[in-house]
Amino acid sequence: MNDKRTEHDFLGSLEVPAGAYWGIHTQRAINNFHISGIKVNAGLIKSMAQIKKACCLANLENGYLPKEKAEAIITAYDEIATGKFADQFPIDALQGGAGTSTNMNMNEVIANRAIEILGGNKGDYTIIHPLEDVNLHQSTNDVYPTAIKIAAIFLLRDLSKAIACLQGAFQEKEKEFAAIVKLGRTELQEAVPITLGAEFSAFSEAFSRDRWRTFKCEERLRVVNLGGTAVGTGLASPRDYIFLVIEKLRDVTGLGLSRGENIMGETANADSFVEVSGILKAHAVNLIKIANDLRLMNFLGEIRLPQLQAGSSIMPGKVNPVMAEAAIQTGIKVIANDGIITETAARGTLQINEFLPLLAQALLESLDMLINVNSLLTEHVRGIEANKDKCEEYFDASPMIITALLPVIGYDKATLLITEFSSRGEKNMRRFLEEKLGKELINKVLSPYQLTALGYKDKK
Repeated sequence: MNDKRTEHDFLGSLEVPAGAYWGIHTQRAINNFHISGIKVNAGLIKSMAQIKKACCLANLENGYLPKEKAEAIITAYDEIATGKFADQFPIDALQGGAGTSTNMNMNEVIANRAIEILGGNKGDYTIIHPLEDVNLHQSTNDVYPTAIKIAAIFLLRDLSKAIACLQGAFQEKEKEFAAIVKLGRTELQEAVPITLGAEFSAFSEAFSRDRWRTFKCEERLRVVNLGGTAVGTGLASPRDYIFLVIEKLRDVTGLGLSRGENIMGETANADSFVEVSGILKAHAVNLIKIANDLRLMNFLGEIRLPQLQAGSSIMPGKVNPVMAEAAIQTGIKVIANDGIITETAARGTLQINEFLPLLAQALLESLDMLINVNSLLTEHVRGIEANKDKCEEYFDASPMIITALLPVIGYDKATLLITEFSSRGEKNMRRFLEEKLGKELINKVLSPYQLTALGYKDKK
């Protein structure tokens, strides 16, 4: 049996694996782009299949495709959207042509699967043609950016949920640690007294902002250019199809999508992706900052991070804060991807953006990574334990706790007490203050409630 079939295009002939659902255009892309080894994002493949289905439904309803062809094509779309034939999308994510290779890959896989459904042999494009039937009234330039937006919207929804769970985990610890007093720190130096619960509340509040921003920024992606074909004018596409296809796309995806009022602008410019990426970068910044704070608190012994794996190949018993480190690295990668998204959006020329494949890979990769790391970090945070004794040890020893007494004794007297404390070589500031000012006053002023009560009412 021949394990190859020969297909033709205007560049000539090329052999394609006989069993492959892809065709000559995909094979050329496979041969051309040995670059990253990273395949096109699975979410982008699924969203592109949804778009192709919407286009097919619009063409069927308007009489541009016969029912038998359309039904076979729709069956192929539905199979691909569920993850079937995932191995038939082998092209490198980094490709020239503004995404044309991925679009053609989809067209060919759908066509050959539909041919198979109708009883034909792969490559017999007289039955179903990748361009004349599957890509009817479309261009890569309206399909591909629309697919990026749809894939990103679904991932943003998942990310918002994942951040909400992480926020909830920190809120749980905020309540659990509410009564544990400790030292705050500024510039890596001892500062005013706080509670461990208050410290965790600041973490949860940062992620609350991230969750809300992520949830809201979906709106930036709902305006699409499908129906605009090559440059946004709709050239070579009938008007009834252009108006109907967006309705079909809303039905297929369940998303509140709309056609851009200026489709040429939507086709030529990729700034909406930059805006969304900026929000992802803000979340990455919070992940890096808070994960590093957890590392420091674990180092100081104020908390105990869950032990996940052995930390050294030479030092027995060493355990490292690996999840916090992984979160920091994820954040760094997302920030780097934001730079890529910014650069690729800026480099579009005239009526299209040629660099959308790299933009798509960076944006969808960031979303995938953030969803994963938020889920992992949520479980990690839930396992954090407080070391109450260590917190109180630092707290009781620090001269900085006298700051809480300023409304009662004033700055000058506080300074004299610290001077006396130091000259006597005392080690426990709390016990010294109790001796000087009375245990009842010190217990009241240094209680968790007073330390977190947003100011004081009077000096009594």
